[in-house]
Amino acid sequence: MEAEEPTIDQERARPADERHEELAGRVAELARRHGVTVAVAESLTGGNIAVALAAAESASEWFRGSLVAYASEVKHDVLDVPDGPVVSPEAAEAMASGVRRLLAADVAVSATGAGGPDAQDGREPGTVFVAVDDGVQPQVRQLDLDGEPREVLVTAAGEALALLVERLEARS
Repeated sequence: MEAEEPTIDQERARPADERHEELAGRVAELARRHGVTVAVAESLTGGNIAVALAAAESASEWFRGSLVAYASEVKHDVLDVPDGPVVSPEAAEAMASGVRRLLAADVAVSATGAGGPDAQDGREPGTVFVAVDDGVQPQVRQLDLDGEPREVLVTAAGEALALLVERLEARS
């Protein structure tokens, strides 16, 4: 009997370090195969995406670096996020585009959101936007996550890595 693919909920239930390590390993494999460099812009995930990527195999060959833009002013001033809410699809897209340009990367991923316990920019806690920009067609995904702030940020980091893997796999 063929094993079934795990559901998204089952994937999210795996230990974060194990899931992040596996996804980052896949990013490393794909980045090296396609000869592309990767950058990260993070807000609520606070560097968790970058930690996973930096620990992946041969990161010095393909990982350009990251920017943790936690303060709204940093998002606006450094990453060219337009004036307005920073918990939005537009902000996530601008963050990915901005860090890709700043760090001269081929592909960039970003994450921004309301981690909780309070709402931010009119968005309920657990509302997260992750984006990937490869210079061709930016992609943004909205996530509605449950849990304490730490759970939201860890899950958001994993979902950003998963979106990055999807985009790199599509290059094949």
